[in-house]
Formats: sequence, C-alpha cells, structure tokens
Amino acid sequence: MTGPSSTPRGEHTPRPGTTWEQHLVATETVIDDDAPDPTPPNRKTRRALARATRRTK
Repeated sequence: MTGPSSTPRGEHTPRPGTTWEQHLVATETVIDDDAPDPTPPNRKTRRALARATRRTK
C-alpha cells in the first residue's frame, strides 16, 4: 500500500448538463412564545405520557 501523495488531485469535469446554482432560501420560522412545542415528543416521552395516563384512569 502506498502513502498519501504530496500532489493534490485536480478538480474533475462535471457531467454535461449538470449545473451548480445556489438558491438562497429563508429557513427561519417565527413561533409565538405561547405556541406549543413544534417538535413531536420522542419515544421515551410518549411512553411516559401513556404510562401516566393509564395510572390516572
């Protein structure tokens, strides 16, 4: 096995028809302080909620 080369590899030519364009997209979302949590609870939290609901019945 040979070691790393001291010569960097050059850039390859892209496929024909492939273009690289950048699109600036705003991903920021404003959420009110009173709004519920937008992320769904994880499995551990769901199980704890279900267990608490079963115990109160």
